[in-house]
Amino acid sequence: MAEVTMPRLSDTMTEGTIARWLKKPGDQVQKGEILLEIETDKATMELEAYEGGVVEKVLVGEGETVPIGQPIMLIGDGSGASAAATPAPAPAEAPKAEAPVAASASAPAQAAPEKPAEPQRTYGYGTFPGGETAAAPGGGAAAPASTAAPAQTEAPPAPNGEVRASPMARAIARDKGIDLASVQGSGPGGRVIRADVEKLAEGGTTPPTPQPSAASAPAATQAAAPSSAAAPAAVQAGPDQEIEEVPLNNIRKVTGRRMVESLQSAPHFFLTSVYDVTRLIELRKQVNAELEAAGDDTRVSVNDLIVKACALTLRAQPDVNVSFGGDKILRKKRIHIGIAVALENGLIVPVLRDPDQKSVGQIARESKALIDKARAGKLTPADYSGGTFTISNLGMFGIEHFTAVINSPEAAILAVGMVTKEPVVIDGDVQIRDRMRVTLSVDHRVLDGANGARYLQALKGFLEHPMRLLV
Repeated sequence: MAEVTMPRLSDTMTEGTIARWLKKPGDQVQKGEILLEIETDKATMELEAYEGGVVEKVLVGEGETVPIGQPIMLIGDGSGASAAATPAPAPAEAPKAEAPVAASASAPAQAAPEKPAEPQRTYGYGTFPGGETAAAPGGGAAAPASTAAPAQTEAPPAPNGEVRASPMARAIARDKGIDLASVQGSGPGGRVIRADVEKLAEGGTTPPTPQPSAASAPAATQAAAPSSAAAPAAVQAGPDQEIEEVPLNNIRKVTGRRMVESLQSAPHFFLTSVYDVTRLIELRKQVNAELEAAGDDTRVSVNDLIVKACALTLRAQPDVNVSFGGDKILRKKRIHIGIAVALENGLIVPVLRDPDQKSVGQIARESKALIDKARAGKLTPADYSGGTFTISNLGMFGIEHFTAVINSPEAAILAVGMVTKEPVVIDGDVQIRDRMRVTLSVDHRVLDGANGARYLQALKGFLEHPMRLLV
């Protein structure tokens, strides 16, 4: 029997969420067919079968998050498919042991080996050690708050009425008119998962509604939430507060972790310049008018011109196109510009490769394609890896000036504000000009103030004399 495991789909991925199963127990699977969609820390990606067979069992429900390397599906010859119709970890089998839910935290880890007769093969994207993360969500329920009595793993709702539940469980409960507070969670830390709601909807036992005992409820809640108890603990005070607990998706988790790592490891300093971009705006209008006249529907944005300008400046100032390598500086010979894209569920940076060698029209087309893919959650690892410099532009939101956190291991990021019309004294006369503020965040381990200042000075030359971008 072959064991499908949670694959590593990006260099920063440590766990993945089952977004949607496309095969169910009993389905025939051919090699190359898509089995499921997985939400990673960067995008939602498909996983295809590496060999054919019959789906014997789905081990993880939709909406559930598991570490890389954990089994999520079994594929065999079909002899065992009927025994596994429920796509969820094993908590439903807990009644074997009379002690109610205390055992449910470890149940997922016990479910997989229930048919150990045949040697199992593992496949996915490579081999996964599963070492450091194996104890986290699935089987790690005992980790943080093990001091609490095991009998309290029933996880009553928080004092404010909150119920820990997966997004899929919430959706099913909403559709079926089930009060989540009446569902006994069997997921990690007492979290309500899809199987719990479905079991109740099919006429399963309804556990007694936990009473939020004034004295014991907070302690029980902490015991039931091993992975995230620390965060909500800071806001659970205030009996008159109504708080909705929204689990972090993978993109948000990684964005937060990487920003903290960058700020803690890379000493930032910031340099701000103000450019006169009147000619740049005029050039953009001319280019778009020429494209339209030629029947080309490409539209060049201000950001496309900034990408081109930054790339040419990096070519002229290669000491900025570097990263910190411990005891050495890693100088990049090629220039790849990352474009920060804000999504509803986090931040992602698709990478435009070699823009210093491309026309602004080509940059505009490729940028639009990458941004569209990012918003559709269809980026591949090749689309967002290998950047050497990043641009973050909040001008479209009316932001005039801000500072950005370096996208490590790059050495610098440019924060771009909106273009505003301002009075400027030129040759003794006051003129209204288009002005734009940019701030360069710099890693002081590899660059000094003079390096950053020279870069901004060179960038000014391209943006204030934009015809150089076309030559």
